[in-house]
Amino acid sequence: MSNLNNLNNSNPCLFCKILHQEIPAEIVYEDEHVIAFKDIHPKAPVHLLVIPKTHIASLLDLSQTHLDLMGKLTLALPKIAQKMGLSQGFKIQINTGIGGGQEVFHLHYHLMGKAS
Repeated sequence: MSNLNNLNNSNPCLFCKILHQEIPAEIVYEDEHVIAFKDIHPKAPVHLLVIPKTHIASLLDLSQTHLDLMGKLTLALPKIAQKMGLSQGFKIQINTGIGGGQEVFHLHYHLMGKAS
């Protein structure tokens, strides 16, 4: 279930605009709860952003109500990595808050690696 309707529809975040197909993105994976797309400024040969379809600003905004969703997101990561040819391993990074380097305030995982 997506909480996108709970956002201020006049100015949703960048990633919510991607979810609503208002901004194009190269989507490589999607299921009921998660979407993954290529980062437009890649720092690795494979650099994806993996986000929940529910708007959560950052790790600091998680609560017990997100437990199931975050489990599904985490379990999707190795599936996405395999699909992208990252059989030798991959790196996951989560920037949290301005001090942690977060630029878009929609929780997202950076999935990075080099396909083998």
